[in-house]
Amino acid sequence: MHALVTGGGGFLGRYIVDELLARGDRVRVLGRRPYPDLEVLGVECVQADLTDSGAVSHACMEVDTVFHVAARAAMWGTYNDFYQANVKGTQNILQACDARGVQRLVYTSSPSVVFNMEDIENGDETLPYPRHYLANYPATKAIAEQHVLAANGVHNLATCSLRPHLIYGPRDPHIVPMLMTRAREGRLVQIGDGHNLVDVTYVGNAARAHLQAADQLTLDSPVAGQAYFVNDGKPVSLWGFVNTLLTQLGLPKVDKKISYGTAYRMAAILEVLHRALPFLGEPRLTRFLASNFAHSHYFSIEKAHDDFGYEPQVSADEAMGRTVAWFRTNEPAAGRAG
Repeated sequence: MHALVTGGGGFLGRYIVDELLARGDRVRVLGRRPYPDLEVLGVECVQADLTDSGAVSHACMEVDTVFHVAARAAMWGTYNDFYQANVKGTQNILQACDARGVQRLVYTSSPSVVFNMEDIENGDETLPYPRHYLANYPATKAIAEQHVLAANGVHNLATCSLRPHLIYGPRDPHIVPMLMTRAREGRLVQIGDGHNLVDVTYVGNAARAHLQAADQLTLDSPVAGQAYFVNDGKPVSLWGFVNTLLTQLGLPKVDKKISYGTAYRMAAILEVLHRALPFLGEPRLTRFLASNFAHSHYFSIEKAHDDFGYEPQVSADEAMGRTVAWFRTNEPAAGRAG
């Protein structure tokens, strides 16, 4: 396989790169920063933005498989910023695949594209896209995913979409550092009754799923044109998971609680305030986050298992142990772009 990984210097993208290198595939990475550590490993690095159609087209030359991982994944920002990165960037990837004769495209999506601010318990891929989203990230990821799936079979390109949920693990620049920082500052608050169950996904399991899907992805395979939920196979108590992680890292558990209704109303006020006064930056809480923190959202991986053999290779205990061991010896780096 000669693969292009967009966002290959980021969290999930780097794990996909590592998996590809381990089995001897040729790898090219497209990212906004230089990656000398990848170049040392023999990875060809193209430094460009996804909105640069010419650079994207160049990056797809002589590539047979594209893993489109890069995205704007923040929880706050203007719709245009999200649209340019997530929708326009994906359109540029699709056009480049067409122009360069790429055979396979595996798109990294998110379960948030079907989250309707209500409990989802053992959801499957028949769940519809909501008519309304509380945040620009899921809204634009849903549009991009639909473009990717619609492109399946056009000019011999086979496409699929994976939806890994709450990815964590060593080198995580997002979830774990955020929890650690807020725990140290005493700013973590449980939203809701704490009984909600959610999926989490160890980053190594998510990366492996991408390669498994790509290996099975042909125009006449069941994978072509399909979306798949990917996770560790068994939901966890969200706040139990958070407290276990914090305890093993030597940090205080979450001991403050607030009702979902109160949190939602506070978030709505904060959103209005921060839109009116952009210099305030990102609000500490949004309606989208409040809904995610208070509701159950977990999904079946049966379709991924049946169509391309996905099974989590790293157990929950091992994933937690690896994550804790890494963060005990490494300074969190929240906010780094991939």
